[in-house]
Amino acid sequence: MMKFSFALVSIAAILGGTQAQAQDCKYSVPESQLVKKGTLTMSVNPTLPPLQYVDQTGTLKGMRVELGEEIAKRLCLKPEYVRIEFSAMVPGLQAGRWDMINTGIFYTEERAKLMQMLAYEDQAISISTAKGNPGKISKLEDLSGKTIGVELGGFEERKTRELDKQLTDKGLKGMNIRTFENFAMSFQSLRAGQVEVALSIDSTGAEYQKRGDFERVLSGLFPTPVAVALKNKPLADTVAKVLNDMRADGSFQKLFTSYGVKPIDGAIVVKGPAT
Repeated sequence: MMKFSFALVSIAAILGGTQAQAQDCKYSVPESQLVKKGTLTMSVNPTLPPLQYVDQTGTLKGMRVELGEEIAKRLCLKPEYVRIEFSAMVPGLQAGRWDMINTGIFYTEERAKLMQMLAYEDQAISISTAKGNPGKISKLEDLSGKTIGVELGGFEERKTRELDKQLTDKGLKGMNIRTFENFAMSFQSLRAGQVEVALSIDSTGAEYQKRGDFERVLSGLFPTPVAVALKNKPLADTVAKVLNDMRADGSFQKLFTSYGVKPIDGAIVVKGPAT
């Protein structure tokens, strides 16, 4: 009888906790807006420390990972991450494989025609070299003739090709551009001496320099907001409300400050197709 009573108490406690959690939710998300019931499914490419990476135990870590977890918590949903290369993310979103791209996708007007985008973070691009800067790179012109590694298919590759054109337009020798499936592979190639420089976001270039792995020789290139992206506009509108709530209560700025990242100025708004 005592065991039975204890079981009833335990069940009541679980149910009570579930009800309390539901009551704490300011926003409700209809199941029809989600890929998976009770879950906020997010894609991530964890190759950009300290914002998104996998630690030695195989655990996802980083500012953007924490941000996604907090969004899910405030929606009373379970956060679930799908680790995948960036080149597959937009097609996967359009095919309904995940609810949200949470990998620091750069905002562009072209992308906003394809999906709902919520810019939330200021970011730019860095150029890194082996320690000691053997190529003596201090300006963009010094990239002439260099072999550069960059992730395939993203904003960064496009800007690398723009840099290459800038060099050739000046009558200089262009770069030898090598693309990789992700940034980790690009930096591994730099470590192995297969490329002379690697391109990444500012936060990652600074992190690798802090660790003593590589030297960041150029930074602040092509400053552009970073966003999360969703296919579903009602869900995107709800996520925007959550992020603006976080700005209002200070938790948004606190998270960004802890990682040395600058959030965008002003309110977070949804930009994308009307339907």
